[in-house]
Amino acid sequence: MIRVLIADDQAMVRGGLRLILEDAGDITVVGEAADGVAAIEAARRLRPDVCLVDIRMPRLDGLEVTRALAGPGVAEPLRVIVVTTFDLDEYVYGALRGGAAGFILKDAGPALLVEAVRAAHAGDALVSPSITVRLLRHLRPPGRALAVDARLSARELEVVRLIARGRTNQELGAALFISLSTVKSHVSTIQTKLGLRNRVEIAAWAWEHGVAGEP
Repeated sequence: MIRVLIADDQAMVRGGLRLILEDAGDITVVGEAADGVAAIEAARRLRPDVCLVDIRMPRLDGLEVTRALAGPGVAEPLRVIVVTTFDLDEYVYGALRGGAAGFILKDAGPALLVEAVRAAHAGDALVSPSITVRLLRHLRPPGRALAVDARLSARELEVVRLIARGRTNQELGAALFISLSTVKSHVSTIQTKLGLRNRVEIAAWAWEHGVAGEP
């Protein structure tokens, strides 16, 4: 079972998320929090597999919670997914740079929410597709030539491009006709070469350096 903590200041929203997740069969909600401070305390105490965190909460907002649980310098980071109604670029980018393993809009639907939790638990990352496309357009100016980083091989650049599109390890393997273990090896090597901690940071790097391809 995938153990999940839900942090949202609205009891009705927490209840709805709990119903969606526990209906999946392989997910259980181990705790809830109504504000950012309580979310951090509960996460550190319960050590859930995945934390679902709202952006706007009392005391500490979701970005601060994300940085506290998954940000640079955290010794044992947790997997955090930001779930929000606020589709703002500064929130998305702040969450991803803060170490989030996903960014999902509350109106994205139950299936995508469950998929995001499973992806985070598996070490993958999922960002709502509409957000991914917009970030690609926003972070890479039109007409900019694709950058080639000498640290990465041609195959590693292919992996980076697919990660930037939100592909899971299984989808990467299918697209490149390589095994799951080979995919994981490529991802690990890319993280080491670029000094990045996770797949979301790889995607952000791709967007910033113009290697994600056309949206």
